[in-house]
Amino acid sequence: MCGITGWIDWEKDLTREQETLVAMTETLAARGPDAFGMYINNHAALGHRRLSVVDLEGGKQPMIRQRGSYKYIISYNGELYNTPELKQELETRGYSFTTTSDTEVLLTSYIEWGPSCAEKLNGIFAFCIWDEAKEQAFFARDRIGVKPLFYAERGKSLLFGSELKALLANPKVRPQVNGEGLAEIFMMGPSRTPGHGIYRGVNELKPGHSMVYDRNGIRIRQYWRLVTEPHTDDFNTTVRTVRELLQDTVRRQLVSDVPVCTLLSGGLDSSALTALTSDVYEQDGIGSVDTYSVDYVDNEKYFQANHFQPNADTPWVRRVAEYFGTCHHDVVLDTPELAQALPPATLSRDLPGMADVDTSLYLFCREIKKGATVALSGECADEVFGGYPWFHRQELFDAGTFPWAVMTKLRGSWLSPAVRQMIKPEEYVAERYRDALAEVPRLPGEEAHAARMREIFYLSLTRFMPTLLDRKDRMSMAFGLEVRVPYCDHRIVEYVWNVPWKMKYYENREKGLLRHALTGVLPDDVLWRKKSPYPKTHNPSYLNTVRNWALTILDDPSSPLLPLIDSAKIKEIARSSEASSNIPWFGQLMGGAQLFAYLIQVDTWLREYKVEIV
Repeated sequence: MCGITGWIDWEKDLTREQETLVAMTETLAARGPDAFGMYINNHAALGHRRLSVVDLEGGKQPMIRQRGSYKYIISYNGELYNTPELKQELETRGYSFTTTSDTEVLLTSYIEWGPSCAEKLNGIFAFCIWDEAKEQAFFARDRIGVKPLFYAERGKSLLFGSELKALLANPKVRPQVNGEGLAEIFMMGPSRTPGHGIYRGVNELKPGHSMVYDRNGIRIRQYWRLVTEPHTDDFNTTVRTVRELLQDTVRRQLVSDVPVCTLLSGGLDSSALTALTSDVYEQDGIGSVDTYSVDYVDNEKYFQANHFQPNADTPWVRRVAEYFGTCHHDVVLDTPELAQALPPATLSRDLPGMADVDTSLYLFCREIKKGATVALSGECADEVFGGYPWFHRQELFDAGTFPWAVMTKLRGSWLSPAVRQMIKPEEYVAERYRDALAEVPRLPGEEAHAARMREIFYLSLTRFMPTLLDRKDRMSMAFGLEVRVPYCDHRIVEYVWNVPWKMKYYENREKGLLRHALTGVLPDDVLWRKKSPYPKTHNPSYLNTVRNWALTILDDPSSPLLPLIDSAKIKEIARSSEASSNIPWFGQLMGGAQLFAYLIQVDTWLREYKVEIV
């Protein structure tokens, strides 16, 4: 995995802008700690920071290849999981290869098939290919949006990068945020509307989209979308298909020339990946799997079960690690670390994020990187197979808004009168919700409950899941750790999308289909364990720390946060029982403590990025 950035400009001679390109590229050094590279001609400048995973010597970038008199240059972030098949097909068409790198296969795929190459790729990716002869840049992002790609058009130029910080390193892009950006931060955040870059005039290429930029401007095409059609397989066939897809996906995603591990929480999703990885290792005569788990000092002392988090993870982590004989590594975090990491996690994401849900992953990835460069994570199984409470809790199912963020009115009340007037918070969220529902690919004649369930799945896949993928990408790449997400394989997403709810919720259990697909793969007690979300600290000292920190900010007249929020309201919450509430205001994990931590992150973001409200 890597960091990419660049600049296409029809009015400047970019050979004179090397210093700016270096500055843009160096903002991504953490994503690619192993190598720096750049390509510059009159109108195109591409930068690259490399994390070496496959073909450590041959995969250097930007990579240049020539076909006849035509020259093509690529800057690429990602991994292709169908490299062997693509390579074989291209060889039958007369191409030869000088490396074993997927970068060369991707670039050659473009040379052969042009923009339609994106449809042939199975992987996680974001890339730019500069076609010298056509003076044209081609961009594409993977179907699910695992890898990021931001861009900004400024006059006769286009700037792009894996992260927002790369664009902001160019003087053409100012850290300006208007009312819409504020609405995204305070009302949608930590999620974002697809394609929204928060800063004025900055966008993110949406998942499953490609883009061409030339002297005629930008042209964007959606090359992949979910297709709704009747599911004709019976239950046993569906179970078998899901199992086979998962087995094939895990094998493909274990390809690496550097150490690989799995992230293990003891839950269904991560335990399944550990089990399937162990199977591959056994078949291939490889040693035991390295597994990593995260927990918190004194969590066993303070843990309190609730509907969202019914039991602690640690005993289950030990159960799975012992059952599969993994080489297990416990990472234990302390409360002060979680709070102290709020600012650096904000800088890694370039925006306020998921508070300690971010910082725990940030610190976790820091420790994993000491022993591995690639990790497999169980992210996104809940969105694909229906594991969240809003799939089966009626009040969330019928909420009439994004079911992970039902407290729109309450969130709006945290804002200053001026900001409420500027963004009209409830109207903004309602409009974004209507936009999302308008995109849902419907099945004609589908009965009402099934049609609503399809909406909930679509919302989860396209609005909630990207928040977690952003978190996973930024927190891991802050330490040059490549995290792969097998449940996001587009073949799995496409297939399960059309499976009816009665199969997904088989035997009235969340992810019932997935559990049956993994029968015999996992021990029964792990297989049927009730879902528990990503672990978080339950130590009351964390609440006290972030509450006092937030109150200090509110007492600081120089804080750029003050004009944006209702300080009196936040202070009132800090003194009330709402402060210690376990009722989430976003997702399952962001309650009272996370509200204060989020405001700390907003304050950090406003200060560090010198954000201008326009």
